[in-house]
Amino acid sequence: MQQMRDLMRVRCPAEYKAAGRRHRKGKKMENLELEKIANEVRKGIVTAVHSAKSGHPGGSLSAADILTYLYFEEMNVDPKNPKMADRDRFVLSKGHVAPALYSVLAQKGFIPAEDLKTLRHTGSYLQGHPDMKHTPGIDMSSGSLGQGFSAAAGMAMAAKLDNKDYRVYALAGDGEIQEGQIWEAAMWAGFRKLDNLVLVVDNNGLQIDGNIADVCSPYPIDKKFEAFNFHVINIDGHNFDEIRAAFKEAKETKGMPTAIIAKTIKGKGVSFMENEASWHGSAPNDEQYAVAMADLEKAGEALCQK
Repeated sequence: MQQMRDLMRVRCPAEYKAAGRRHRKGKKMENLELEKIANEVRKGIVTAVHSAKSGHPGGSLSAADILTYLYFEEMNVDPKNPKMADRDRFVLSKGHVAPALYSVLAQKGFIPAEDLKTLRHTGSYLQGHPDMKHTPGIDMSSGSLGQGFSAAAGMAMAAKLDNKDYRVYALAGDGEIQEGQIWEAAMWAGFRKLDNLVLVVDNNGLQIDGNIADVCSPYPIDKKFEAFNFHVINIDGHNFDEIRAAFKEAKETKGMPTAIIAKTIKGKGVSFMENEASWHGSAPNDEQYAVAMADLEKAGEALCQK
């Protein structure tokens, strides 16, 4: 741990990504290290969407901290062996925020970081939605909202039937949970007592048509999942202490699946994107890209002074 801290201090900001990749299961990372990696993830998101001239930056940025924690702290995964049998599984149910997942996979070493610039380009394996057939580290293709969580529940049940210890994680959007299939899967997962299943709801409060409370309110989200026999935890989705505690609590919960309701900020980290529904599915132009990257560079420099 001390060696990693030294690497982070000495090489910050240019080379701390390499230190993060050397993280292995069982070696806990400090919040500052995770914050630095998450900031790099956000840079990758903005770069990918700008290069594609299309995509979904808002929800990708809001999910960056959750995904960083999952891949660098929580999940048993190995970039050198993406298909290892006992790996933990992750399903991005809100598949349109693939830029966030790709950027985390790049930071973790599953894919080259330079490939992020090929997002949505003809011939690129980094499609607009995750593709398990061509992208290392993707456990399930997704895109049609509501379906990913069903797949995750099935994976969790498969682990139970096969007497395997791996855990299954899924990330859904708060607009996505307006889909009926989410609740069909939740009813079944709760009934089957899938305590190896964790659903994170990225509650950034905005969807493509505006505020979720105005479009078709899913509130109270926590009480709904409790009614479906889930253990429910409410957290600040940008606070690594709360994120860490929530996943620990989920792992200790027996006899029921867990839903983590993560309150987040859409467009987190980019000044002009924060809490703006218009950035749900819009790409920054060259001028906006420069401002966004300047915001993130400034944030990175501030982290390196800590």
